[in-house]
Amino acid sequence: MENVMTSAKVNIESELLQLGLKGVNNGTSTGQKFFASGEELSSYSPVDGSLIGTVKITTQADYEMVVASATEAFKRWRLVPAPKRGEIVRQFGEKLRHHKQALGKLVSYEMGKSLQEGLGEVQEMIDICDFAVGLSRQLYGLTMHSERPGHRMYEQWHPLGIVGIISAFNFPVAVWSWNSALAWICGDVCIWKASEKAPLCAVACQNIWNEVATENNLPEGISSIITGGADVGNWMVSDTRVPLISATGSTRMGRIVGSKVAERFGKSLLELGGNNAIIVTENADLQMTIIGAVFGACGTAGQRCTTTRRLIIHENVYEEVVAKMKAAYGQLRIGNPLNETNHVGPLIDQGAVKLYLKSIEEAKAQGGKIVVEGGILEGKGYESGCYVKPCIIEVKDSSLPIVQHETFAPILYIMKYSTLEQAIEMQNGVVQGLSSSIMTTNMRQAEKFLSTEGSDCGIANVNIGTSGAEIGGAFGGEKETGGGRESGSDAWRNYMRRQTNTINYSSSLPLAQGIKFDF
Repeated sequence: MENVMTSAKVNIESELLQLGLKGVNNGTSTGQKFFASGEELSSYSPVDGSLIGTVKITTQADYEMVVASATEAFKRWRLVPAPKRGEIVRQFGEKLRHHKQALGKLVSYEMGKSLQEGLGEVQEMIDICDFAVGLSRQLYGLTMHSERPGHRMYEQWHPLGIVGIISAFNFPVAVWSWNSALAWICGDVCIWKASEKAPLCAVACQNIWNEVATENNLPEGISSIITGGADVGNWMVSDTRVPLISATGSTRMGRIVGSKVAERFGKSLLELGGNNAIIVTENADLQMTIIGAVFGACGTAGQRCTTTRRLIIHENVYEEVVAKMKAAYGQLRIGNPLNETNHVGPLIDQGAVKLYLKSIEEAKAQGGKIVVEGGILEGKGYESGCYVKPCIIEVKDSSLPIVQHETFAPILYIMKYSTLEQAIEMQNGVVQGLSSSIMTTNMRQAEKFLSTEGSDCGIANVNIGTSGAEIGGAFGGEKETGGGRESGSDAWRNYMRRQTNTINYSSSLPLAQGIKFDF
């Protein structure tokens, strides 16, 4: 375990040992085997600035080995009946239950989110495995009536092949599982490029998978990981052998990925930025509103794609809501996320801190009024320099450039409205379209918000915040959020190809549309 854990500040080495991170110094895996020959990539915890461990960056030669392994594995895995594939995913879910505390703690320490959120992220993995197990017996097609006598028509779904998964640092394990659990039961194999800011979480997940694969004598290549920066991801994005790329990240990244995949006629599933708002009506239950808004704005230190970034408040309750928000922010405890009494942990790194500070200054320059002061926390417990204060800024104009921009940090913009139509226009008046919410006890207001003339987002909630989606529903957004859907509902169809079949069981060959072709 040399160099796997160099920090004595957090008792996490036992958890790393429990997860069996034998391959932690290698960032590439074809399955049960870890290997890599590139330069080292170090993972530093934003919790205390300590080096957790290092992995080797995937080289081009390493990548070719991974793809070759995945290609061979697909030939065998696709022939396993879907319910049998579901049984493998069930076993993986059981392993996750066993390792939940360990993996959740690693997520919290490497990424910086609260321990409760880290454990919740692993629970999402367990939930999607349960969902996928049931789905393995429900990959339904349709039957249709043919216009030709003696003919039968139906459709069926076949696996695609290799699914390339690119995940972001803020959910270092859950988003991978949303994709992989569904892809596996669909008969696909997966290559995962995790964020270079949280590589050890990927290694941990791969080792947990390896336990299942070894116990079931599965071939290498059903689950593989590659590690590195944009160049490593680009190999996979440009690779015609990878028919589907599922990428989570910034809109800028999504534009690059989407165009490159489209250029080779591949399929892409994009989950990109969010600029999410809660509309607070004059009929809102304010106690519920404050809880939803504060968690939405400050959970994961504002580093969720579903983070609440705008609070659109009716003028009649504006002052009361602002006062309650200020009081709630005054009670937030910011510090080591492994201490469960703390509400807010650190930002991911110093670069995120700089963007946070820059956004606050830009908001001020554009006329924003500070309601709750931001800033960097210093002193004992904040040595990493990544801890910041959640900030609230009042703006008069919802179209300000800084309000239109998604800053991955705990900055909340608040603004007034007078009519619900105006509030919905403000809510929809951004280029992103991921999550949205309305707080109201008025049925008509709620229904209008959910109607065709209401929210234009992929997720629209009533009396809950913008974050905290369940795996049973399809997750994703519209506009510059990418338009993809992951997780629940019929998102499984992304990972398969549709085939229409027509069978002629008659003794003649009539043509469709009544066409005659006699000779």
